[in-house]
Amino acid sequence: MPSYDGTVVADPPIPRQEIRFCRSSDGVQIAYAVHGSGPPLVVDSCWLSHLQYDWQSPVWRHHLVEWGRSHTVIRFDERGHGLSDRDVADHGLELRLADLEAVVDDARLDRFTLMAMAQGGPVAIAYAARHPERVSRLVFYGSYSGQQAKDPAEAEMNDTLDALIKVGWARPDSAFRRVFTSLMIPNATQEQREWLDELQRVATSAETARSSRRQRLAADASHLLDRIEVPTLVLHSLGDRMNDFSEARYLAAHIADARLVALESDNHIVLEHEEAWPVLRDELRAFLDADAGNGSRPVADLAALSAREREILELAARGLDNHEIADDLVLSARTVERHLSNVYAKLDLHGKSARTAAVARLLTSG
Repeated sequence: MPSYDGTVVADPPIPRQEIRFCRSSDGVQIAYAVHGSGPPLVVDSCWLSHLQYDWQSPVWRHHLVEWGRSHTVIRFDERGHGLSDRDVADHGLELRLADLEAVVDDARLDRFTLMAMAQGGPVAIAYAARHPERVSRLVFYGSYSGQQAKDPAEAEMNDTLDALIKVGWARPDSAFRRVFTSLMIPNATQEQREWLDELQRVATSAETARSSRRQRLAADASHLLDRIEVPTLVLHSLGDRMNDFSEARYLAAHIADARLVALESDNHIVLEHEEAWPVLRDELRAFLDADAGNGSRPVADLAALSAREREILELAARGLDNHEIADDLVLSARTVERHLSNVYAKLDLHGKSARTAAVARLLTSG
């Protein structure tokens, strides 16, 4: 293929990927792929994906290669898209969350880094809030929490885009699909534009594209952001036309200790020839490699617990159950349970013995 300086270079070999299938809670079959080696990195995919075609992509390939450099990457086609079941009407947040749960369970993952791409943000937030013991790190790339769904100023634009999907999505020529391509990668080469034009056509049907897009716009997990208590990295292009940079600021401002990295790009998907690419690559690599050193994680330590988490663990060590702890601290039992789940996650403890092990670690810490 031609390089960006005009010379001709050979395509690097495509890394081997294994495609698997699992079933979500409503019976929909979800396709997912695994490649790379190292600690697990689960990618909650963006709007358009196709597990088979992504490796041929001048838009996505460099991302896939980079992710698999030191991690075992698990990514999946959303319901109604790619190799997953196509004839699907319900694309609501709860079932999309169930799809992610199904993939993680089928892949037999215990604890992993979760990366939310674009529309995957609300799903990833909901998953991390519901399963804090399983998410070790969280990454948002060009994503959002869902609070933007409340902005009425976007309604007219969304109606226009829906009409474009209805009229032109399945047409052989790419004139209508090019509108979406121009929004996603305005500074792309002709080859990159043509590939994304075609991905839209092969990834899903016009009806599914319209229906899933509308239901995604209604997804909102912003009320769960204060429950995220894991290291979080927010990556976002300053000129992103699909998801405004203000969404990244909102995420970073509402997740404790989240780190925001602004990328000097107008592209929703940062391309390999951009100056922003090595910045994104190095920031993500440093963040992920903090847990990836030689395939091991840092030793869990009581110092990682918040003051409230330690207070609750100390009461548990005195023999109080969750309801008694809740009464003592004037909290709900559910809040106590959530804090204890965070304790177990931070101490890398799992299963029915997690409470006993956490108490034992506290009592022997001096």
